[in-house]
Amino acid sequence: MAELKRTPLYEEHQAAKAKLIDFGGWEMPVQYAGVIEEHNTVRTKAGLFDVSHMGEVDVKGKEALSFVQNLITNDVTLIQDGQILYSPMCYPEGGIVDDLLVYRYGIEHFYIVVNASNTDKDYAWMLEQAKGYDVQLNNKSAEVAQLALQGPLSEKILQGLTSIDLSEIKYYWFKHGEVNGVPCLISRTGYTGEDGFEIYSAPEKAPELWRKILEAGKSEGIQPIGLGARDTLRFEAKLPLYGNELGQEISPLEAGIGFFVKLAKEKFVGKEALEAQKEKGLSRKLVGLEMIERGIARSHYLIQKDGEEVGFITSGSFSPTLNKNIALGLVRADLAEMGSTLDVIIRGKAVKAQIIPTPFYKRAR
Repeated sequence: MAELKRTPLYEEHQAAKAKLIDFGGWEMPVQYAGVIEEHNTVRTKAGLFDVSHMGEVDVKGKEALSFVQNLITNDVTLIQDGQILYSPMCYPEGGIVDDLLVYRYGIEHFYIVVNASNTDKDYAWMLEQAKGYDVQLNNKSAEVAQLALQGPLSEKILQGLTSIDLSEIKYYWFKHGEVNGVPCLISRTGYTGEDGFEIYSAPEKAPELWRKILEAGKSEGIQPIGLGARDTLRFEAKLPLYGNELGQEISPLEAGIGFFVKLAKEKFVGKEALEAQKEKGLSRKLVGLEMIERGIARSHYLIQKDGEEVGFITSGSFSPTLNKNIALGLVRADLAEMGSTLDVIIRGKAVKAQIIPTPFYKRAR
């Protein structure tokens, strides 16, 4: 069995008595104080996440813009230098290689952030797509640590550690500066449904930054947050997770992220397949579900209607914010009607669920 990889913050997690698990080949904290407490802390105060396992790829060269345009479904010409773009990256058949963030420095320089478990696969895919382009790719993942500070008090806490005016960093924009004297890339995105920042630094500086941010937010009730709460937070906000809502067998149109597919673009990998799918009409759609009867729907549980299999659960859990059991499911398109009921098969038993609007949670802006 391969040895688990560790982030530069492994010893900090051990010191905080985190429960550590294998997450895509990484030894990562799933919880510290407990999932529900950590979840509520991020919704009401602020939480600090170790996301140093994420992958980062630097893209430079004369044809960097046209390469990135062909690589992703979204349109990178729609953003300015200093701005960030979310996009799926697809196979020619329309399935999803990964979903990622593109940081735009200029037309000859982009920085792409990918999911941890997909980094090697994504980088190999990018290198393959780069053939024929005047572009250089560099997998910087091992040279970068990443912290995520999320929650309504994030700006207040981080502002005390940097001279950058954080109020000037708009949602999905980034800047370079110092945090506690450490050179960092600071961006304002997130994966929780709350306001927040990502702080990228050299790996050896990450433990010091981690401790300083926790110290700076102590009076505001900040806590370190594990993968358990990260999942419930993103799920309530209907932020998709690769391996659940996204995958090689699921297209971005089916996954409900068609807004990030710009079919008007001249070309991109997967365009023809997605155009055909849109023209034909979707055979299945992602829906939100609330459990009417007792039970928690888990990922990959089957969904039935009148005893017939009609789909499967992509994500499901107890929602700490809503205090109810909810789920996302990929179901036959003709059954994806608001208010209609379906059965989730939980341990061999049909348990009733109702289709409800999503996202389940949306913060007040």
